[in-house]
Amino acid sequence: MDTEEPQHTPAGAGTAGVGAAPAADKPLAGSVVLVTGASSGIGEATALSLARLGCSLALVARRADRLARLADAVGAEGAPSLALTADLSAPDQARRTVEDTVRHFGRLDVLVNNAGYGARGAVEESDPEDWERMVDLNLKAVLHLSHAALPHLLRAAEEGGRGVADLVNVSSVAGRIARKNNGVYSATKHAVCAFSESLRQEVHGRGVRIGLVEPGLTATEMTADGYSAFGTPQERWLRAADIARSISFMITQPPHVAINEIMVRPTAQER
Repeated sequence: MDTEEPQHTPAGAGTAGVGAAPAADKPLAGSVVLVTGASSGIGEATALSLARLGCSLALVARRADRLARLADAVGAEGAPSLALTADLSAPDQARRTVEDTVRHFGRLDVLVNNAGYGARGAVEESDPEDWERMVDLNLKAVLHLSHAALPHLLRAAEEGGRGVADLVNVSSVAGRIARKNNGVYSATKHAVCAFSESLRQEVHGRGVRIGLVEPGLTATEMTADGYSAFGTPQERWLRAADIARSISFMITQPPHVAINEIMVRPTAQER
């Protein structure tokens, strides 16, 4: 697995307005959002959706070329951005993405833990290296990023113009319903669900909202083979933009409203 040092490439229009009170038509104006797994799929769609809401963005993934293109697209929406190339399965790199975001923008108001990896297969036929990668990226990276971000989110909730901060974990319907040949992936996502609820209770009343978004079948690079075993034609699956809308909805609620969990399935998906 790639363990090279993260590369840090500023992009966008600077940091003007960071920390300011939001305008009515830009509910995230003055906020800084860190999105992991931003180079494609749900992460990319989420970054673009949030850019339109006025925030500054830290974009994190392993593919520098894809991040550069996304930074250009985010800039076209008028949002300042910082591209951070990192392997989040390495705890030190996960921590540094948070540190570098705060160093560059001066604050962190929202963390979207979206990066993930999935490999289907029966346990007796699976490659244990795939298990390790799923545990490291789907679960451990969420833990390390959340731990590093939490002090900054608590500070933003107390001092920021929105009066609240958000931590959103992207899980999966697989985190609620286990299927055969998907055991380790489901296990990591079940763990994210449990962690999210426990953390919600820990920070209750301190201005940090913990959100959990659980997509059903969604057409992304990770599911490019169509996962025919699920029995729903891919043309009837969700698109990344569908999940991005749910994340945007969650974090743009008034400060007194916490949307703790959203499960989104295609209309055609049974379980």
